[in-house]
Amino acid sequence: MTETPNPLMHRDVDEASRRALAQRGLTYRTVPAAEPAFDGWIQAVARGFQDGERSAEQIAGARGRNSDRRLTGVFDESGPMPEVAVGTVASWASELTVPGGTIPAGAISAVTVAQTHRRRGIARALLEGEVRTVAAAGLPVAMLTVTESTLYGRYGFASAASAAILDIDTRRVRWSGPTPEGRLDFVERTVARDVVATLHERTRRRTPGDIALPPGHGDRFTGTDPDAKDGGDIRCVQYRDAAGEVRGILTYTLAPHERDIVKGTAKVTILIAETDDAYAALWRFLLELDLVAHVHAELCSVDEPVLWMIGDRRAASVTVFDHQYLRIVDVPAALRARTYGAAGRVVLRVSDPLEIAAGDYLLTVDDHGAATVSAATDADDAGGTAGAETLELSVVELAAVYLGGVSPETLGRAGRVRGTDLAAASRMFASTVVPRVGLWY
Repeated sequence: MTETPNPLMHRDVDEASRRALAQRGLTYRTVPAAEPAFDGWIQAVARGFQDGERSAEQIAGARGRNSDRRLTGVFDESGPMPEVAVGTVASWASELTVPGGTIPAGAISAVTVAQTHRRRGIARALLEGEVRTVAAAGLPVAMLTVTESTLYGRYGFASAASAAILDIDTRRVRWSGPTPEGRLDFVERTVARDVVATLHERTRRRTPGDIALPPGHGDRFTGTDPDAKDGGDIRCVQYRDAAGEVRGILTYTLAPHERDIVKGTAKVTILIAETDDAYAALWRFLLELDLVAHVHAELCSVDEPVLWMIGDRRAASVTVFDHQYLRIVDVPAALRARTYGAAGRVVLRVSDPLEIAAGDYLLTVDDHGAATVSAATDADDAGGTAGAETLELSVVELAAVYLGGVSPETLGRAGRVRGTDLAAASRMFASTVVPRVGLWY
């Protein structure tokens, strides 16, 4: 797995956010994982996500997983538990797959505010501070996966990649997909952990929206964390092709039916397939498990091929939800990083609630899909914007169309963008691959 240096790691807290919180009697500071203050920070994160109090063993495990992240906390030193944060956020440098390439990105996670301290500006200070920190570190994009989708638009984030939950009634399935050569084998969880990391690294650049595997996620999928609860319940199966190469990995758990043993549920924790054969073999294995009547898989693509492999499409219930959110902080760098579906020239008039990415930009795409970007005012002075289409949108809508998950034309019909030729802009921003990220972070 590629190790990405973290330019966020040693940055102090954002000064504007620090002053805003100080006026409310709150302390805003970084919390290095190696320091004792981490204990109160991780307890706050657990509480914020409605989990239980962390044990000493769990805190030690979390300390290791967070050692390379920039952790920030808000503390109320006038309260009865001044050592426990009332607001938290974590960030690290990662890499985001975009159409035709990748781009450095600041990943944001662990955003919590204590219920006792709502409406005191904590969430605003944390998120605005983190976005400004990402920008100051020279990372063109900020990204996060969300539990509350209504929170982030005011800070310039937009849903850029959706995910699907599949619930499949295996009693209605009649396998109509291919039957690959190769073999399936159960493997130990520690072996599966390493295979997850290897295959994720080999496959993540195929799908816009995917990211570098965060530290510790291989252990999360396979239950191999030292502090993992019920890790032994996870079963792991790998697929080897006819040449003996490992091309796929599946991890899942089994939940028996409370009354009928033949009506259990298999819950997928991760399925990574490097080849079409691996994909078909692992899905067929899942759908033909003994004593299983339902397969539940989350964070799937909205266009999963398995829906065309089961004979009866109505055997599958599909729920689509917004998952990967992006926030563009450097428009020229972001636009240059991806390739485009059609040639064209468009002036993007971008507004930004935080005034980080606001401006007018000329995007020029050649016949090969490669882009050049310049400030529209500079290009106009040289006569370069003559005849270019225009697209007026906020940084929120720019993030929404960036990976190709929604078109400018659709957002135009929703009243979210305006332009002289939204159909042409839609052809430019189109992606041949549906964006998706197959994990929470």
